[in-house]
Amino acid sequence: MTEAAPLERARAAAGGAGSSDPLAAGLRRSGLLPLLVLVLCGREPCYGNQLMERIAELTGGLLAVNPNTMYPLLRQLEADGLIAGEWEHPERRSRRFYRLTPAGEAERARLAADIRPRLDAAAAAIEALRAEL
Repeated sequence: MTEAAPLERARAAAGGAGSSDPLAAGLRRSGLLPLLVLVLCGREPCYGNQLMERIAELTGGLLAVNPNTMYPLLRQLEADGLIAGEWEHPERRSRRFYRLTPAGEAERARLAADIRPRLDAAAAAIEALRAEL
């Protein structure tokens, strides 16, 4: 099961569950945070704070990511060859922009296929609860 190795390292870098909310914790454990980073970096080059803001916005605050989670995750995804980072101003330390690599695109597709059934099940459960209330 060598395909899962980058995901397992990314999950560890993302700090595991990292949430007291059972829904968010389950989604985090399924690899949602690395998937969101790969999706966003595939759309356009992004830097860490921008990714944290976009993920919070995209998830309606369900996944609030802090720097202690985001930056180890970015370093791990870069070490795994899934994203490539580049300094905004190479002559001095500034914002580091990350873009998706071809390996990252393949991992994004694999993660999306793995997570989609979990998202569908969570959406169905929430819809059933809403219907009852």
